[in-house]
Amino acid sequence: MVNKTTFRLLLLTALCGVLAAQQQQQQQQQDPFASQDDITFRSTVQVVTAPVTVFDRDGSFVNDVRPEQFRLFDNDKEQNIKVDVTYIPISLVIAIQANSHVEGMLPQVRKIGSMISPLVIGDQGEAAVVAYDSRLRLLQDFTSDPTKITDAVRKIQPGSMSNRMVDSVFEAARMLRHQPQNHRRILLLIGETRDLGSEGRAREALIELQLNNISFYAVDMSRLLSTLSAPVQQPAWDNTPPASHALPANTPATPTTVMQSGQEPGTSADFLPLMIELYKDAKAIFKANPVQVFTRGTGGAQFSFFRERGLEEAISKLGEELHSQYLISYNPNNKLDGGFHQITVTVSGRPDVKKIQTRPGYWLAGKPGE
Repeated sequence: MVNKTTFRLLLLTALCGVLAAQQQQQQQQQDPFASQDDITFRSTVQVVTAPVTVFDRDGSFVNDVRPEQFRLFDNDKEQNIKVDVTYIPISLVIAIQANSHVEGMLPQVRKIGSMISPLVIGDQGEAAVVAYDSRLRLLQDFTSDPTKITDAVRKIQPGSMSNRMVDSVFEAARMLRHQPQNHRRILLLIGETRDLGSEGRAREALIELQLNNISFYAVDMSRLLSTLSAPVQQPAWDNTPPASHALPANTPATPTTVMQSGQEPGTSADFLPLMIELYKDAKAIFKANPVQVFTRGTGGAQFSFFRERGLEEAISKLGEELHSQYLISYNPNNKLDGGFHQITVTVSGRPDVKKIQTRPGYWLAGKPGE
């Protein structure tokens, strides 16, 4: 027969086990992204946002397109969309490479802090600052105070030789996914295009960006380094019209697909097939330039420059583009279709529109059991 003391111990042990199980279940419900390894299979898409930039034949922004003139297709299926033409607050993470290799460039980087608030995020936006080398350092959490943003950028100091660029993208995505859903989520990376020492994989980093509706923009520090150490040379530009380049098979020749598949300086042709292949765990696409895949895979841009003031000019161009975009959002009516969902945007009744830039698509896990 069990005495009273033993009975109480057994009862207390069982009660502790129940409480621990309940606490673990609550933690899992509160943070569905607790395990990075599960993001591809457990995450679902409720609302997809597609920032859209519209250009005329001269490459200038078209700012007077009416919401009813936009049409969006998700895997060739038209969607019921909402088009925001008013200002939407921006949540921005600035990830800056701060290792010994770019020590000579950091004085230039420190000058841009005062430009972020007036040119990029505006009065209602917020920004955070992260520096990375072998470490990931949070220099400033999200704030709307321009003085704090400026001070955080000014105090960046060089570190080791490592360049954990992919890990910094993961960290920035983690920070942004907890920001208000009615904010635009932007990641601005200032650094080289190569990665050296990251633990995370670029494929999962891109999926994380897409699942959380984050647009990736980059200022290539490699080009600025080569610019300061060599005579200025204008790049060879492909003058062939975008529509002259061959599109992937069974791809309609809309302004969006021409923009996504056309050759541009520093980018790859036939990008949509590459996007599909990378979800099959292809690795070669990321080796040469993962930043290029992040920008094109989220509808962002990679800025080039050929003068010492190029960094400041890139920040100005970023702000101009962000504030000239239309934001289309929708709840996919085909979310049971697993795999890569291609996004196509068209504009009707506007013959002056020649190019439409948006994200090429997103990855969606299939139905349970598939």
